[in-house]
Amino acid sequence: MDSTISVSKGVFVFKNGATKAKTRRQPQKCRSIPNRAITDTVWYGSYRKMWTKIRDQLEQLQSCSYGKILDDLLKFVEGCYRSLEYEGVLPTAALLTGINQIDHMAQFETLAGNIRNNTLSLVVLLQSRDCPSMKAAVETLVAGFVEESRTSEQDDSDSRRLRRNQLNLGVLRAWYLEKHQHLDEKPNLTVIVPDFEVFSPEVLQDLLLVLNSYAAELPFVLVFGVATSVATIHSVLPYHVTSKIKLSIFQSEPSVANLNKVLESVLLTPYCPFHLSGNMFKLLTDIFLFYDFSVKGFVEGFKYALLEHFCRGPIYALCSATSDRDELEEIVDQLSAADLESIRQLQSFRPLIESLNNPQEVIDFLTKDDYLRRMLPSILIDVHNFWFNFHCAMEMLLVLVHDLPKAPLGKQLRELYCHCISSDVTQTDEFRQCMQMVSFMSKEELLAKTLKVMEVCIGYVDRNDEASDQGVTIFEVQTLEKIINDLERFSTEIAAASMERVTVISSDANLISSPKMSRQELNQKLLSAARQPKTESPFMQSVSNLVSYLTHDVFRKHLRPSSKTTPLIELFVFSDSATIRQHMVGVPRAAVHTALNNPHYYLQCECCEMDEDGSLVQTLPDLSVAYKLHLECGRMINLFDWLQAFRTVVDEAGPDDDQEQQVDPKIQARFTRAVAELQFLGFIKSSKRKTDHVARLTW
Repeated sequence: MDSTISVSKGVFVFKNGATKAKTRRQPQKCRSIPNRAITDTVWYGSYRKMWTKIRDQLEQLQSCSYGKILDDLLKFVEGCYRSLEYEGVLPTAALLTGINQIDHMAQFETLAGNIRNNTLSLVVLLQSRDCPSMKAAVETLVAGFVEESRTSEQDDSDSRRLRRNQLNLGVLRAWYLEKHQHLDEKPNLTVIVPDFEVFSPEVLQDLLLVLNSYAAELPFVLVFGVATSVATIHSVLPYHVTSKIKLSIFQSEPSVANLNKVLESVLLTPYCPFHLSGNMFKLLTDIFLFYDFSVKGFVEGFKYALLEHFCRGPIYALCSATSDRDELEEIVDQLSAADLESIRQLQSFRPLIESLNNPQEVIDFLTKDDYLRRMLPSILIDVHNFWFNFHCAMEMLLVLVHDLPKAPLGKQLRELYCHCISSDVTQTDEFRQCMQMVSFMSKEELLAKTLKVMEVCIGYVDRNDEASDQGVTIFEVQTLEKIINDLERFSTEIAAASMERVTVISSDANLISSPKMSRQELNQKLLSAARQPKTESPFMQSVSNLVSYLTHDVFRKHLRPSSKTTPLIELFVFSDSATIRQHMVGVPRAAVHTALNNPHYYLQCECCEMDEDGSLVQTLPDLSVAYKLHLECGRMINLFDWLQAFRTVVDEAGPDDDQEQQVDPKIQARFTRAVAELQFLGFIKSSKRKTDHVARLTW
């Protein structure tokens, strides 16, 4: 047996005087999962192009979102020692980031870089993993300041390096005074703690007290990254510690607001042609709202759905956002005859054929590949225009209904998107209820709503003009321009309409007031007067016309469900929520059962191959053998019988008759370890009723 092989863990000492390896193995480059056969395909090129565009927009949005709060923090760090209010205390900023932001650490790394570049400060990121004790925290703190100053000065003449155990705050004070005592304006020492909740409370309390004792000579500035609330700071730090700091609060956007901004600015726009179905979108939002509040997790789920959509085949490359017709034609030319036949098999291709009146055109669509190649760019451009009008109409509807009582269709764009993408929203009771409440609004409220709806349309037209200048997809805006003109006409009519109702005096009115009339005649006169049509005021007539126009000519026309009437719409919508749920929402018990019952499913090794799932093979892992044997038992399992069955399976030679009662110690040790692992996984537990039995916990 080799001297460094042991059943248990151990430390092996070699007294040959060697302390380091003579040669260090060069790390091998990590190979990416996709090979050339995948990266050269047309669908992967379209996927990479679209995801790169989405990622750049998300990064730009993230930098803009954190811009204001970064500016405020920079002003705090730069000006905290210019006033007397921080005398005797440590200036401390608490940045409330919210839980599971897009990238928590990246946010604080960006903050550290901005403080270095824009203020006269030395910055150290003090993470909890580097500070298990007070000594380690001080060493990390001092080493960070000294090394950063050495790097910034780029001075290699001073070759003296302090050992780790020589780093303390006294050394930091001497170094700081030596380097910066002669300067008129001395730099601050900024300490950023990005994970305040994870930091050891005892270490943090001692560190703050020690830093406060050096505050008269070293200008420390603290920045705490708090993911929950300010109450966490007061629960972790007692009064005798909080009295040594002066706290300033900086609030970043909560996760829900961050998600809404990501959806409204990047993902739910006509410039992102890839769309999620109602069930798929609801799955991602439910995971976000009920599990983790992670915007990064939502974006990663969207990215996975995007990749799953494109890898279905080359025809899904047509979903890519294009800047002109030439790019579409270039993608179409790369499609094979089998790909074109797959397009003909799409469910939405049949309504397109049925809408054609020319029989020869129908034959050309179904039989001639060249003709279909020529027509595909025009069809795809129509789909892009459909999504452009769809998103504009959806935002117009959101302006009308987001502040209605009880918000039947929701207050956010993501809630309304689920309604519009799943079914015809104009046929729902919630939509009828919203339109009825809109018709009950006052003149001022209705005019303000109409103006906001017009601003939405004008904004889409202006953004299309800006996009055309940048070389992005150009949409047709004639429909929106017509809607703007119609809304302007309706708003003019409503503003000029009178609120007074026109009354028509009937001849039966005098007869009803006649004293010479029986009760039966009076009843008949009242019924006839009730049947006469009620007259509306000009204002109510104008409001009714506006609501009817929005319902029939705007929303019902442009908010159609994605599964109807639009050719090739399947190329732009991903609806396989079951596949995404399987990969994103884990089922631990089912996965553990599959791994133990059929190890070949995960290991993909020849030794674990089985003809049937219930069969037992000698080469299976011991844990898998013990698990399969325990499935054959009842509520109580006899350990001796279980051991004998395990021995029968794993013993290569097989038990002899003379040694039936004697078990090989190695096999017994393997069985004991397998039983302990099953107990750790929660399948069995020890029994107090019978000492030689264990109780089964799962069925």
